[in-house]
Amino acid sequence: MKKDFYLTRYALIIKRLESSPATYSQLEDYLLNSFEFQDAGIKSYSIRTLQRDIREISDLFNLSIHNKKKGDNRYYIESRPIMEVDEYNQKLLESFQVSNALNLHPDFSDFIFFESRKPTGIEHFYDLFFAIRNKRVVSFEHYNYKNKIMTSRKVHPLALKESKDRWYLIAIDTKDKILKSFGLDRVNYLDVSKNKFREKYNYNFREHFKNAFGVMNLAEQKPQNIIMKCSRHQGEYIRSFPLHQSQKETKETPEEIYFEFFLHPTYDFMQEILSYGKEVTVLEPKCLVDDIRTHLQESLNRYLES
Repeated sequence: MKKDFYLTRYALIIKRLESSPATYSQLEDYLLNSFEFQDAGIKSYSIRTLQRDIREISDLFNLSIHNKKKGDNRYYIESRPIMEVDEYNQKLLESFQVSNALNLHPDFSDFIFFESRKPTGIEHFYDLFFAIRNKRVVSFEHYNYKNKIMTSRKVHPLALKESKDRWYLIAIDTKDKILKSFGLDRVNYLDVSKNKFREKYNYNFREHFKNAFGVMNLAEQKPQNIIMKCSRHQGEYIRSFPLHQSQKETKETPEEIYFEFFLHPTYDFMQEILSYGKEVTVLEPKCLVDDIRTHLQESLNRYLES
């Protein structure tokens, strides 16, 4: 069994058991007939390897897989993690599946195409991950796109958050003791100090970002019910790829689909709605409707003036 193939096995085992319980023979048949195993030239899968894989899946993904020893001897997923952790595990699995596919086939550049994007600061990811786990003080230069100023920062790093394919550091700025977010793509000259910070912060970031869209400062806004209607064409896309975990479908007509959200009506969310153009209309709350109307009017005025 190839040493670098274990993540693919985990993903396939989870995929098979999510559909229904399976015996060892059924799992073996499923794996050996998968395209992944065929491409890798793997022709055997022992019960011993399965038992080891189940232990590793439990440790890595917090998924509890058991065997119905009485009766049919089928393996099944006994419990799943909480929703937020499960979403993380799914994203991790997706990354592993893509990564393993590319590792198995070095000629992938002929038929797999990625978005052409500038560096996102991901080179700082592990250093910051280390600093967060070990409570290390971090210093860096941070560039502000709005005022075009580079500032020196010293922070207590607390978390990392992804938003729209960008990563952000969530940290306490030691200058004013305020919780802030810093885009990793705008971080330069990162230095992880040997000094540890002793302060204990009681932030529950799962709760903090539960009703968030993006990483905007949430201190001055309370989450609200947001109702919007979409053209059926756009609504089908939003239905299949929800904008937020609170998304609910409330009404459907032959021409439109209505959705409801419970989140902070931040600038980030408004920008997302605006990106859909005439396909999406916000109905409530009034403050967000007014903000969008003002933004659209200002945009129109710019075109009229040019």
